[in-house]
Amino acid sequence: MFILSRRVLKLLMVMLFVPAIAWAQPSPAPIKMALIEGLSGGNANGGEAVFRNLVWAVERVNERGGVKTAVGPRLLTLDRHDSKGQVEEALSSLRAAIDGGAQIILQGNSSAVASALIEAITKHNEREPSRRVLFLNYSAVDPILTNEKCSFWHFRFDAHADMRMAALMSVLKDDKSVKSAYLIGQDYSFGQAVLREGKRQLGIQRPDVQIVGEELHPLLRIKDFAPYAAKIKASGADAVLTGNFSNDLTLLVKAAKDAGFEGKFYTFYGNALGAPAAIGEAGLGKVIAVADWLPNVQTASSEAFYQSFRARYPKPADDYVHMRMHLMVEALAQAIEKASPTGPKSTAATSLDAIDLIAVATQLEMANVTLQGQNGTMRAADHQFQQPLVVGVMDRQGEPGVKFDVEGSGYGFRVIKTLPAASAEQATTCRMLRPGG
Repeated sequence: MFILSRRVLKLLMVMLFVPAIAWAQPSPAPIKMALIEGLSGGNANGGEAVFRNLVWAVERVNERGGVKTAVGPRLLTLDRHDSKGQVEEALSSLRAAIDGGAQIILQGNSSAVASALIEAITKHNEREPSRRVLFLNYSAVDPILTNEKCSFWHFRFDAHADMRMAALMSVLKDDKSVKSAYLIGQDYSFGQAVLREGKRQLGIQRPDVQIVGEELHPLLRIKDFAPYAAKIKASGADAVLTGNFSNDLTLLVKAAKDAGFEGKFYTFYGNALGAPAAIGEAGLGKVIAVADWLPNVQTASSEAFYQSFRARYPKPADDYVHMRMHLMVEALAQAIEKASPTGPKSTAATSLDAIDLIAVATQLEMANVTLQGQNGTMRAADHQFQQPLVVGVMDRQGEPGVKFDVEGSGYGFRVIKTLPAASAEQATTCRMLRPGG
């Protein structure tokens, strides 16, 4: 009984003492991030693919102890807000995210939404400097976002549309089988930019290629692309050039296959989200896609990265992995650590909750981050991430260079061209306005 009493007494003393320690040395608050994305509607599969990637990237940072700051290690948290792919819903989500304490906003699957967020965040940060937020963009690729609409508070981690188009053209210019091309895209800022740049670069790289069709269609509203496919087939085009994504790509390709189109597809996003399965055998050697990274990049570190992702998300339908999103989260963690004050630790609540976003943004401007052999740097002039790009062609899994398929389809993409970051880089017209400048 004496031994038991001493144990109980010791436990009671610990229980009384722990609250005092916790009161004297509060744990640093987590750094709140908010994803604003279309998680329902026509591009819900794309939104969920983004969320899976960001969850895994955040888990990786937190598993190594979080972000190191002067007040101690801080974990990252990720909330999700469904914008339904709509501008007004996204702006409403932005207000909710800020009211919930988020300091980092993440978005990408719509350039129209990104443009509205840039404007809203810039105004908010001017109006409420004590509640500033940063905007990290992983997929909105309208070139205007880092040109005329560039903002100190916005950082883009995907190659913009003109950079992607240049990568595709580096392959198409040597494809002598293409004598005519049909340009088709979604009727909003991004789709318009793709067609405009496609025409411009074709005129420079392949002036011999005849443009036999040019068409814009409503964004994520077309259920039957058979009429469009019929026009493509009737045009006699050797290739289709498109920036379409999600259902607008898979339904277009499937309709073209059903119509008997035998030409090639030069795409921005033909490598996943259902496209290879929809295309099937007809796409072998004919569907070309550009990306910042592909699973069949032939390095051991790249393969280890992909295998780790598949271990985290084993369902074949979930295997669309975005390397740039992981580089983005790593760059953010790096910037926060470098921006953290080095003076004496403070126990004030504000020092635990807030981070100096001007300091973080200044460090992000200089980001140089590497993950599993993939490297990228941020260009301070316009906040456009500079990274290598790869172009792949669809082939059967198991063929040389196609170790991994896409979403269990049996088809993958063999890398046929790699562009170093310096070759993918393009000039900017950004005139960056910095705080106090």
